[in-house]
Amino acid sequence: MGCLVSTPKDTGGNRRRPGSIGEVSVYVPGLRIPKPVDFSQSLSGHVSKTLVERLTAMRTRIVVMAGQEALTITRTRRKTTTQHGRSTLADLHQALEDYLPVLLGLVSDGSELQFKVQFIWVNQEDDAEETAMFNAWYEVLSVLHLMAVLSLSQANLLLLPRTSADFYQPKASEESRRGSIDIFLKAAGYLDCAVRHVLPRLPSELRRNLPVDLAEGVLRALCLQALGQGVDIQLGMAIDSTKATLAVKRRLACEMVKYWQQAQDNLMNLPLSNGWGEKHRHFVKWKYVEAKAAAYYYHGLILDEGNTEKSHGMAVAALQAADEYFEESKKACEVFNAAHPLSRNPPLWGTMKYLSEKIPKDTSSKVRINRDLYSHEKNMGTPPTLPDFALALKPNEYQLPPVDPSWNENVQLGHIGTNEVKRG
Repeated sequence: MGCLVSTPKDTGGNRRRPGSIGEVSVYVPGLRIPKPVDFSQSLSGHVSKTLVERLTAMRTRIVVMAGQEALTITRTRRKTTTQHGRSTLADLHQALEDYLPVLLGLVSDGSELQFKVQFIWVNQEDDAEETAMFNAWYEVLSVLHLMAVLSLSQANLLLLPRTSADFYQPKASEESRRGSIDIFLKAAGYLDCAVRHVLPRLPSELRRNLPVDLAEGVLRALCLQALGQGVDIQLGMAIDSTKATLAVKRRLACEMVKYWQQAQDNLMNLPLSNGWGEKHRHFVKWKYVEAKAAAYYYHGLILDEGNTEKSHGMAVAALQAADEYFEESKKACEVFNAAHPLSRNPPLWGTMKYLSEKIPKDTSSKVRINRDLYSHEKNMGTPPTLPDFALALKPNEYQLPPVDPSWNENVQLGHIGTNEVKRG
């Protein structure tokens, strides 16, 4: 059950697409914006007036806030705060968290109420401008997606480099880096919950007709991207640490490759050719190639610790691969930034600042040393296979909250359960 309505043509009235989004450290999809809903007409006679008014007020607040935030979400240098000193991002996120337990009353214990209200959201990555469904699980899915996107936006703001106290070079502080990892895990948790506990609630027909923004492959890719960027930050911190060994750095770099490869695989057959969608695909490709450059670099350094001509030759091949992937990543970055909406790189810092200096230098040095030791100069051919490590970073265990207690007072609905939503 659940009727689907999609607006296939972008009329320009609802979908807001900036021409430029400034500096990007973290890919943040354009915000999907909810459109107003008339709960009173849909739920009259089924839900108490008080509960209808509460649902209406909470969702209207989200509609207004999301519409305002959509205009500023990509202004990466902004410092927008409310009168209470909180960021508008944080306030919108809190509004969504407050709304979710009340919304879940519509789907509690398989209630028929889940099919009473038509929920409409404006898309960003899909060709259809907006998608409407008579299914409250679609609304839950859209809320979780928006919570994840807001988290990614928060992480992007934290990771844009600032001028350091010593004025040596712009960088993100250690506090910001550690905080961003927590945010990445939180975003991944929302998306993981969406995939495992919300998507299965939708009938197969509706799942097939979801906008590409909410397609399972996109949700999984965004989850993996969050984890991949979390590992990237961990690698940067390991590079800065005098205690981290080459083996630790190689493992982190190889794990990063797997996250980005899986993200790319999840996007492989999706129609991401419309604005944000195309930019999304370019971002994943860029980061995947960049991760391979890091992994082959550290793999090459470890192989070079061997004492045989074979190990030295494999080390050179790995370092040459790192150098080639690094050059390819710079081109992939340019393609990403040139895709609309336009973007630009922040000043290099962290992992790639270090590797941009070390990869060309160490590759050239090792090739020269290898040539001198073994009296030959040649391309070492196919690079060695990267080690396969289990992925250590996992999404936070996010669970849907219990149904709001206000549903207990809904005396007109004796058949509606008041317990937690079943999580499957």
